[in-house]
Amino acid sequence: MDRPLTHRRILGIALPIVLSNATVPILGAVDTGVIGQLGEAAPIGAVGLGAVVLSSIYWVFGFLRMGTTGLVAQARGAGDGAETRSLLMRGLMIATAAGLVFILGQVLIFQAAFAIAPASDEVEALSRQYLSIRIWGAPATIAIYALTGWLIAMERSRGVLYLQVGMNSLNILLDLLFVLKFGWGIEGVAVATLISEWSGLALGLWLCRDAFRGGDWCNWPKVFDRVKLANMAAVNGDILVRSVLLQASFTAFMFLGAGLGDTTLAANQVLLQFLQITAFALDGFAFAAEALVGQAFGQRKPALLRRASIMCSQWGVAFGVLLSLAFLVGGPWIIDVMTTAPEVRLAARDYLFWIGLTPILGVASWMLDGIFIGATRTRQMRNAMLVSVSIYALSLLVLLPAFGNHGLWAGMMVLFIARAVTLGLRYPALERASAQVNPGAAH
Repeated sequence: MDRPLTHRRILGIALPIVLSNATVPILGAVDTGVIGQLGEAAPIGAVGLGAVVLSSIYWVFGFLRMGTTGLVAQARGAGDGAETRSLLMRGLMIATAAGLVFILGQVLIFQAAFAIAPASDEVEALSRQYLSIRIWGAPATIAIYALTGWLIAMERSRGVLYLQVGMNSLNILLDLLFVLKFGWGIEGVAVATLISEWSGLALGLWLCRDAFRGGDWCNWPKVFDRVKLANMAAVNGDILVRSVLLQASFTAFMFLGAGLGDTTLAANQVLLQFLQITAFALDGFAFAAEALVGQAFGQRKPALLRRASIMCSQWGVAFGVLLSLAFLVGGPWIIDVMTTAPEVRLAARDYLFWIGLTPILGVASWMLDGIFIGATRTRQMRNAMLVSVSIYALSLLVLLPAFGNHGLWAGMMVLFIARAVTLGLRYPALERASAQVNPGAAH
């Protein structure tokens, strides 16, 4: 692993991720836009609420993506090819088990979700139809996290691009066919996504086929090595807590918005597509940091780790500024494309300026997440998130009653800033640890 660290190398990892991630919010926008052609607020809110419920469930298992990237990158930096393949197998086994649990427990999951979601009866009924179909894609969706993490760590980000473009292009085509041509409504959106999820899993396994050559992937004594499993459990456990807290914050945002009325819920769902665009664009450079920082950590080279952190962050800031300008200039037009409901259009415009602030205020939190994931300093991430979410909750107690939906969006900005500050204070210790500890146990 002696390749020079250059801007070209960073872009080689990041740009395919940016392009592949761009298809995800495009997919969400198409889902919203297709349903929006019905001219009613309730179906838009139902798709948004259902998608948030599933995203909250699935992204809890985002530790498979993040943990796999960090651990595989460090194993690669240390020259342990066999461990990189064993790590992928462990991730796929976890994904299969988790997906089956969600399918079997779907009734309880949906009851719990709607018990805390103060949406109207119409929105809840439509969301249940959507969820009852989508849940059958759980094993595939969770497994794709592990496959994606492995590809990123191996610097095969073009594979991630092929996976996302293929899966989401199919989803969009089926959306248009099932909803606009066949008139299946919400159920059509759900079936389209279900088919694309299982198709994406098949493609992802093919893209990672090198990991299944030779006997390392099924060398069960190595796959189930107690020390490796314990380290993986510790890393993933910390990320799990961190992910639960983060998803709880976003889920609370959606549910609190639902309590402000169907029009506000629909407007927030439209604007959340901009937030997803921001997250996925900046994640391209955060993912590059994960791979490059992880390798530097595995090599025990603090200077290289610092250089990777700085260079990746420079690109993240540049993209954040461009996104902010693009949202402020083109946002009204995009809103009109996504919904034909006049009241939703007006409401979304009222809160658009918060979306303009998001890339600028959020970039530091995204980049630091990538740096800490690459170094697998997950205990520090968990603790920082605990503090950040506490600050977020306190801010909502003050801002939401006083300013309504504006206060809700202001609270989201507080969360971004708190995440950046709490992780930034811990960065010097991360550099010191890169030269002092066993990288395989650096959770």
